[in-house]
Amino acid sequence: MKGLLRSRLVQGLLGWLVAAYVELCIDTMHWRFENREPVDRAMAGPEGLIALFWHSRIAQGMACRPLLRNKPRKVMISLSRDGDFISIAASRLRIPPIRGSTGREGASGRKGGANAFREAVSFIRQGGAMILTPDGPRGPSEVLPIGPAQMARMAGCPVFLMSLASEPALTLKSWDRARIPLPFARGCVVLEGPLELPHRASEEQLEAARADWQSRMDAGQRRAEAMLTEPDR
Repeated sequence: MKGLLRSRLVQGLLGWLVAAYVELCIDTMHWRFENREPVDRAMAGPEGLIALFWHSRIAQGMACRPLLRNKPRKVMISLSRDGDFISIAASRLRIPPIRGSTGREGASGRKGGANAFREAVSFIRQGGAMILTPDGPRGPSEVLPIGPAQMARMAGCPVFLMSLASEPALTLKSWDRARIPLPFARGCVVLEGPLELPHRASEEQLEAARADWQSRMDAGQRRAEAMLTEPDR
């Protein structure tokens, strides 16, 4: 059964279904944004950037694709078999994938990490928006590794943090407790940035930034969840 689910035919069908479902969510979901103005300016500008959100919110992240406007964009997706249909879905959603995972080792990571890291840095320097789910593909869930800070230093780009919540949504029994929004759901996004790193940031500065971003993402996620209970203004 597992072999059948990972066949190219089935993976292609799953990718198509996921993309079609996300397009339905894009068309029907009602979004509220907090601190959107800096992101709109960055998306309209020529400078590349990094956008981070947790792996459990990847469906919600794809559903708020209109936030990217016409900015060239790519998303990092692991080389695992499970990443195949997600990669197909992302391509259909006009978010081309870079296959690999920087993981916890940053640019020296295994599973295509070094090549993916270099490709992502090059893309950012050309003005693209690089989307990362930093705790993927295997977690630990909602724990930020050092890789995104290393990437931001090398690319010399700003970082934006995205905390997403939606209701109603399905919670999967996956390692990250993935949340899948339902059509016509309410979605809330808390945005933070631009966050900058010195081009010659030391290892201590990288770790300080990583810890700061972790704290901000934790607080942003709590805020996004709280916004779901507030009346629309």
